[in-house]
Amino acid sequence: MAKNKSGGAKPAPERKIYVNLPVKNLKKSMAFFTKLGFTSDPRFTNQKAACLIIGKNIYAMLLVGKFFKAYTKKKIADAAKSTEVIVALSAASRGEVDSLMRKALAAGATEPRKAEDYGWMYGRSFEDPDSHQWEIGYMDEAAAAKAMAKSKSSKKSKR
Repeated sequence: MAKNKSGGAKPAPERKIYVNLPVKNLKKSMAFFTKLGFTSDPRFTNQKAACLIIGKNIYAMLLVGKFFKAYTKKKIADAAKSTEVIVALSAASRGEVDSLMRKALAAGATEPRKAEDYGWMYGRSFEDPDSHQWEIGYMDEAAAAKAMAKSKSSKKSKR
């Protein structure tokens, strides 16, 4: 890993991420995500694809099956039967996690498992209309650091 002048790790260059997901019905998928509060970038949206804006530099390209297939020689996974990717999003609070879940469920999502609460980390999961799995999580970084430090010290004392 490259070091900066002070000896710390150099920050990675700012990048954008585009998660490409196959969808069966683009209009239905966009209607679902609009109900969650996401918007699309009209410059990269047409009848074959929609560029879903998730956050600064984070996008999901929703591609109709035939168009998605143009980018791979592999068989497209059926998300209802197998999982190739889990899209995980951070939230600013536990309340935001629950708020986004309520919107997703009201828009037709399913909840494949119960909420997970570790005290310092809280997360929930939903499946969109195409069965892609999305995770929404909040982490209290200060509490997480304490929990990790405690875990490391307890491992040392067991030796």
